[in-house]
Amino acid sequence: MKIHEYQAKTLFKRYAVPVPEGAVAFTPEEALQVADTLGGFPVVVKAQIHAGGRGKGGGVKLAHSREEVTRVAEEMLGMTLVTHQTGPEGRVVKKLLVEQGLDIAKELYLSIVPDRASAQVVIMASEAGGMDIEAVAEETPEKIIKVGINPLIGIQGYHALQVAHGLNLDSALVKPFVQLLNNLYRFFMAHDASLVEINPLVITAQQTVLALDAKITFDDNALFRQKEIVEYRDLDEEDPLEVEASKFNLNYINLDGNVGNMVNGAGLAMATMDIIKLAGARPANFLDVGGGANAEMVENGFRIILSDPNVKGILINIFGGILRCDVLAEGVVKAAAQTGIKVPVVVRMEGTNVEQGRKILDESKLNLIAAVDLKDAAQKVAEIVGG
Repeated sequence: MKIHEYQAKTLFKRYAVPVPEGAVAFTPEEALQVADTLGGFPVVVKAQIHAGGRGKGGGVKLAHSREEVTRVAEEMLGMTLVTHQTGPEGRVVKKLLVEQGLDIAKELYLSIVPDRASAQVVIMASEAGGMDIEAVAEETPEKIIKVGINPLIGIQGYHALQVAHGLNLDSALVKPFVQLLNNLYRFFMAHDASLVEINPLVITAQQTVLALDAKITFDDNALFRQKEIVEYRDLDEEDPLEVEASKFNLNYINLDGNVGNMVNGAGLAMATMDIIKLAGARPANFLDVGGGANAEMVENGFRIILSDPNVKGILINIFGGILRCDVLAEGVVKAAAQTGIKVPVVVRMEGTNVEQGRKILDESKLNLIAAVDLKDAAQKVAEIVGG
C-alpha cells in the first residue's frame, strides 16, 4: 500500500526524522493559509499523487508571493499530472503539499528496502540525490552505497557510520545523519514497510539534514496489524478494478492488454502472462485467485475481468490442487449467470477433480473453448483477440 508524501512526512515527524515545515491543502484558499504560516517566501507547492517524477511533469513549483501561491494552486488542483510512473493517462491532482523553501547546499539519496536474496534489510544511499535512482544504478552503479542489516540483530552504530562516510558527510553532519538513519530504520521495522525512500535527502546551507521528499510503501500482507496505517489509504489513487478485487481478497493488477486471465498461484499467473506475450497477445490483468479460493471468489474474479472494456478474450488456467477444478467450474458458471459472457473463454484445467469440473462446464452449455495444455490455450486466445 502506498501513501502520499504529506502522510509520510507526518509519520516521519513522529520518529524524529526532520522534514520541512508544511501542511496539506485541498483548495487554493487552504494553500494560501498554509503559506502564510511558513514565515516567508519562497514556498514550494507540490502535487500529491502516488507517483514519482512529479517535478518533471509540472507538479512541483516555487511560489515567491501570496498571489503566486494562489495562481499555482489553482493551476495544479484538478490538473491531470503525467509522469513516467503514471502512464499516459496520468493522475488527477486533488491535494497539494505546501512547504517552506530551503536553501539547499547538497542533495543525497537514501532508502531502506528488504532484500529477499540475502534475507537482509538493505540501506541504499548515494551522493547522486534528486536523480532517478534507476538511472544512477544503470549508468554509475559505483555511486550507490549498499549496507545490509540482519533484521534479527537490527541496525548497529557501524552500519550508520558506514553509510555516513560513504556519503562523504562533513564531521559536523555525521551525528545528526546517524540519528536520522537510526530513526528511519526503527520506523521501517515498526510499520512493516516494504520501501522507505527519501529522494532527495538535503543538506541545507545552515548545515541541517532534512527529508525533502518522502515515499513509503507498506507490505499489504501485514496491514492486518497496522490499523492506523490503513487509515491513510487513498482509494482515489488506486485502480477501481484493483480496489474492487481487494474487497474479495483477490490478487488483481490491472494491465493494458486485451486478454483477461484467471489463474491460481502467483508463479503460474506470471508464466501464463509470459506465454500469452509469446503467443502474440497482451495480458489485460494479473489475477491470482489463490489456492484457497471458493466459488464466490472465482465468480467475483470473473466479474471483475469482464468489467474491463479492453478484454476481448479470457484465458482460465487452473492447476487443481487446493483449489479444486469443480469449485472453479461452479464459480465460472455462477459468474456467467450473473454477468453474461460476451467474449470467448479458453479453459485449461488439470488436477484435482478435473473430470467433475469439465462435466460442470459441459453441462452449463456455456460457449467455452477447451485447451489441451497451456501453450495450446495461449495460442487459441491469441488467435481470438488477434482476429
